[in-house]
Amino acid sequence: MSGKHGTEEITDPVEQMLKRTGCIDLHYKVQECIAETQDWRKCQDQVSIFKECMNKYVEKQRSKINNY
Repeated sequence: MSGKHGTEEITDPVEQMLKRTGCIDLHYKVQECIAETQDWRKCQDQVSIFKECMNKYVEKQRSKINNY
């Protein structure tokens, strides 16, 4: 009998996308900060780092498209 019976993982499409960008850990840090502080405005450092990561990913994708 398999130990995985009834524990199929439900995947969130947003989480899948963030994993592909390589920025998911930074996303989690933003979420953790917001949960701890209860105020997203106090998490601007984490938000900025996450945003920078996402911008780098977007630029990388654009350069791949432009090179074809």
